[in-house]
Amino acid sequence: MDHNQTYRPGEIVYVIIRNPHAQDVANVQQAAVVQNPDAPGQLALFLHETYYPLSEEFAVFASEEDAEQAYQDAFGYSEEYYG
Repeated sequence: MDHNQTYRPGEIVYVIIRNPHAQDVANVQQAAVVQNPDAPGQLALFLHETYYPLSEEFAVFASEEDAEQAYQDAFGYSEEYYG
């Protein structure tokens, strides 16, 4: 799938991202689809003040609910569901 054709700059998406300091920790984060400042004509995810090339490496979801469901399927319930 060519992510550059699927998404448009300005869209808000949700990704499941692992904590780089604790690989067994992951959570759902909101990200913006933007023009990649390092690669003209390509898209990037803007997340935590950093640009990430939009690629197959990211599980990208259109809604937070879809991302949370995928998270639960992969990792079990998130903290939000522990109440």
